[in-house]
Amino acid sequence: MASGDPNEHVDDERWLVIDGRRWRRTDPALPDDLADRLRSHLGRARSAVRTAKREGDDAALASVRHRVGLAKAGLGERGPRWWDDEVPARVARARAALHELDRLAPPG
Repeated sequence: MASGDPNEHVDDERWLVIDGRRWRRTDPALPDDLADRLRSHLGRARSAVRTAKREGDDAALASVRHRVGLAKAGLGERGPRWWDDEVPARVARARAALHELDRLAPPG
């Protein structure tokens, strides 16, 4: 696996295994403040998913699932594999996701 490329990530840095299921890790190159804000949106959106399910509100459920997807894509956990792109493109994608999330569900 070691090709001598200092930018090459090992599988342990890319994937997290929980109960035998492999999940993509958050992009480690994201600045902490950016990743924290995306995680905050993710947590609030997941909470809203539970509420929408409990209330049987299909329109709200679709909307908040979109927010979950945006947050996870911004964190690099969905969408293009973060290790295939240069860091500036990854950070730009995360900032764009955060901007859209702030527009859809302003913090605070």
